[in-house]
Amino acid sequence: MVTEDVRVQAYPAYVPDQSNPAKREFLFSYRIRISNEGKETVQLLSRHWIIINANGEQHEVRGSGVVGKLPKLTPGDSFEYSSFCPLDTEWGTMEGSFEMQREQGERFQVAIGRFFLTTTGPAITSQQ
Repeated sequence: MVTEDVRVQAYPAYVPDQSNPAKREFLFSYRIRISNEGKETVQLLSRHWIIINANGEQHEVRGSGVVGKLPKLTPGDSFEYSSFCPLDTEWGTMEGSFEMQREQGERFQVAIGRFFLTTTGPAITSQQ
């Protein structure tokens, strides 16, 4: 998904060796790639996630930056990070936004399109 020349791509995966289905504990990892396709430098300031499990229960997460960083992206640059999301159901969704700022100080929201966390999708092990 591209918003104001900033592309956000999500790559989710199930982590079976850190999950316990018998206890309704499912761990998912996700990798996010943020690319500046515009002509101005932008900086990520904050994140807002909306996480919904298979029962429709919604949880929101807001915070400064991502993984402790406030990446600045010059034109053509990309930033990638990985994180995790625990769920108590076998599938769920994530979506949200990043608050970005241009060098002149103008702030704007970049949409993070909905992606699915599912035990039937790609899986990784903690050894990978």
